[in-house]
Amino acid sequence: MIARMLFGADPFRNIRRLQDEVSRQEFPAVNVFVNQDGVIITAELPGVRSEDLDILIRRDSVTLSGERQTETEEARRGYHRRERRRGRFVRTVSLPFVVDPNKVEADLVNGVLTLDLPRAEEDKPKRIHVKASKEAGHG
Repeated sequence: MIARMLFGADPFRNIRRLQDEVSRQEFPAVNVFVNQDGVIITAELPGVRSEDLDILIRRDSVTLSGERQTETEEARRGYHRRERRRGRFVRTVSLPFVVDPNKVEADLVNGVLTLDLPRAEEDKPKRIHVKASKEAGHG
């Protein structure tokens, strides 16, 4: 009775709401590793086939889009709990610099996509050599 007064008719409603919020995280989950030569992105894509995945590079961003296929009708009826989403997805990741789209490599192995995105040459920092002057009065 006290639980009902404090939490309403369903004392577990708030717990289920929190579980729903956690399960709504962006899909796919990504890790982005950066060094001076480029970016490596790994994305978790369980259940996504390479032919159902599109990768679009725009200067300093990468967009992953595709579809996770639906299961068979028998599998859908047999769920006790279902947390993995299915259907279409789009995820855009901003990059810290411009990448060279002609040198990008992508591999999908065991549901993990690895993108190797090399930094564009024109976007890499350039070291400038300073010459010493032989003018009178210096040095």
